[in-house]
Amino acid sequence: MSSSPSGSKRPLSPFMIGPYYRPQLTSTLSILHRITGVALSAGALGFAWWLLATAAGPHQHVVFDNFIRSLPGTVLLLLVVFSLVYHWLNGLRHLLWDAGWGLEIPRAYATGWVVVALSGVLTAGIGWAMIATRGAA
Repeated sequence: MSSSPSGSKRPLSPFMIGPYYRPQLTSTLSILHRITGVALSAGALGFAWWLLATAAGPHQHVVFDNFIRSLPGTVLLLLVVFSLVYHWLNGLRHLLWDAGWGLEIPRAYATGWVVVALSGVLTAGIGWAMIATRGAA
């Protein structure tokens, strides 16, 4: 940590989360946006596994299907679904910011909470539909 020109021991960057910088909704959502982007990359590997298993034949597809229907597989799938929904909604929010809308602090917080709420609701709805239709296949 370096000191400022005034001799203070405070960090020069606001991204130094700790005793000098209190995380805000906007910074937390920004970090979550990056995390969900990485999670989507991992989800793409799972999608590739599904494609390769399907192309390899019925036995490999059953192995993949058994995993994705297991509790760990379902949890991973729901995390990828949440990542996709959140990343998409927050990306739309950023596009609105690029257009100059929603940059005021009250509106930035309101849209942030809308993104969080909609991400949870949509993920729950998709998860419910996914689990409810498992027996239909």
